[in-house]
Amino acid sequence: MKKQFLYTGFAIMLSLSATAQKNPDAVKFSEAINKTRAYSHLSVIASDEYEGRETGKKGAWMAAEYIKKQFQSFGLKGPVKDGSDPYFQKIGLITNDVVNATFTVNGKAKQLYKDFVIPNNTVPTTGLELNASEVVFAGYGITKEGYNDFDGINAEGKVVMIFSAGDPTAKAGEPALTGRAAMMARQKMMSGLMAAKPKAILFVDMNFDNVPEYSKIASTAGRIMLKKDAPATAAPQRANPLVTITISPATANEILKANNTTVEELAKKITASVKPSSLTATTTVVATAQKKEIPQRGENVLGFLEGSDPKLKNEVLVLTGHYDHIGLNKDPNATDKVYNGADDDGSGTTGVLLMAEAFSKAKKAGKGPKRSILFMTVVGEEKGLLGSEWYAEHPVFPLANTIADLNTDMIGRIGEEYLGKADSANYVYSVGSSMLSTELGQIQEQINNTYTNLKLDFKYDDPKDTERIYYRSDHYNFAKNNIPIIFFYDGMLGKDYHGLGDEVSKINFDLLAKRAHLTYYIAWELANRANRPIVDKNQNGTPKTTN
Repeated sequence: MKKQFLYTGFAIMLSLSATAQKNPDAVKFSEAINKTRAYSHLSVIASDEYEGRETGKKGAWMAAEYIKKQFQSFGLKGPVKDGSDPYFQKIGLITNDVVNATFTVNGKAKQLYKDFVIPNNTVPTTGLELNASEVVFAGYGITKEGYNDFDGINAEGKVVMIFSAGDPTAKAGEPALTGRAAMMARQKMMSGLMAAKPKAILFVDMNFDNVPEYSKIASTAGRIMLKKDAPATAAPQRANPLVTITISPATANEILKANNTTVEELAKKITASVKPSSLTATTTVVATAQKKEIPQRGENVLGFLEGSDPKLKNEVLVLTGHYDHIGLNKDPNATDKVYNGADDDGSGTTGVLLMAEAFSKAKKAGKGPKRSILFMTVVGEEKGLLGSEWYAEHPVFPLANTIADLNTDMIGRIGEEYLGKADSANYVYSVGSSMLSTELGQIQEQINNTYTNLKLDFKYDDPKDTERIYYRSDHYNFAKNNIPIIFFYDGMLGKDYHGLGDEVSKINFDLLAKRAHLTYYIAWELANRANRPIVDKNQNGTPKTTN
């Protein structure tokens, strides 16, 4: 094993020595990668018109069309053969949405979104049926020392009605819990509630009438996922899952009508006395709901540049960036409606377009790469790396022939750790370059020293990285298939991350272009060198051993 390692290291040094001088062709065609072209792309992709590019929504479709037209204008080919559009790899996206939801009180039908909501996570794939002849009102559902809403009542197997928020034991003037403290208090309340073993919970939202309908509708929609994940291979649900239904105060008062009281009166009584006021209402409630699989549109956009060397063109280098973001701000009172995602990841998508144009110009001039290059902007990253996962499981080109993936996700800003530093406009976080291939990491260092001289920050290669950045972008779906990767990232995780402030006006276009240059030069080397990068490490980064 030791001899093999020494030979491999020597071979790497011989290969890299040939790259110590700048390649004049690579430099010439890199001119297409500049801040002016970057702005022309990003000002469109991250515009308000594209509505935040949420996967499955109009804005993402618009972005896909824009990228496709750019690939076409460069002369790239669409390599997809199993669809109507050779530039679009259709992704098998679905949601499992709640449909046919009903709720009745003593036989009187209540109106969905006006009177009640049945959340998605409470409805099993087989459907929901709830029928009860009495409802136990248990105040705030709180169990703690000195106060127990379940004292004197038996909630086991019953429908329990409680307020969705509040704590009558809180001291006057005490600020409401927020953030982690509120979450922990909620978890504690739910643990006590579950110990009472109810059949179902009716949450009375005293602010129900003021909750925007879009928010109520959103609670019934299923998360977007790959079709393979549901329903057949989804996590199994309990045979009798706990049902939770949110209802309005008016609906709750109909349930309490026979008891000659209202939730408003009960809330005042409990708060004034700081004592439970639980009761049982002889009221029939019936709820039903089903889930329906709804296909969602989404596509990876692929542009292919065939290699010039007959012996190497079957090997493919992939350059990726995700074009989706998180969509619209649905707050009706907000002045800014669009999560533009200029950095995340309009910047990386722009980088892919710039590199695609540069390599296309090189090919037209007879200086095209020996290996083939797949320029791919993927969708669904913000929903769980869905587009890249789909590609890895349905590759257009065999993964065995894929030599590496260079992924640009957020390359347009200065991250918080570099603000105010001397090298703030001359760095990039390089993630995973040596995780699978020692050679790829060395190639990156040599190329950077030769062409760009960026500070390469390897902070996120630390196995103890609490942010787990290595696992959070599309390169990972290549890496887990033993394909060497480099993920370029700016480290921007502050208030603008997934915030309304991620705007084109905050992009450093000089820095974006410089980071794209580094990616381009590494791609040039990988696409033209004699051998593909050697994979000499396991998934955990430890050296491979030979028998």
